Amino acid sequence: MKTFTVFLGLCLVFVFVWERVDMVRMGYQIERLKREKTVLERQRDELRVKVSALSAADRIAKLATEKLGMSLPQQGQIIMVHSRPSYTPPAEIVQVELKIAKNYLPIRRF
Repeated sequence: MKTFTVFLGLCLVFVFVWERVDMVRMGYQIERLKREKTVLERQRDELRVKVSALSAADRIAKLATEKLGMSLPQQGQIIMVHSRPSYTPPAEIVQVELKIAKNYLPIRRF
């Protein structure tokens, strides 16, 4: 009986030590992840600034004219396409009663 009590006590001490070691390990991992998060947030902010700088309209216009040889369109070169049709609907609109068929069969679930 004494041996069993000593064994049980050692097991409890082992579990206690194991839990403490695991908590310390998790603490280090949390701190590492916090540092990684800070680095990634900084990179995200830098990339946002870079995207806004690269997508500036003045920069794109300058590159288009200097590197690609593009120029502004002349009078008559722009054609406007309207997304809505220009016709007028008929004055008489016929209302139709709509009936929807419903499926009243029980749903089978397998």
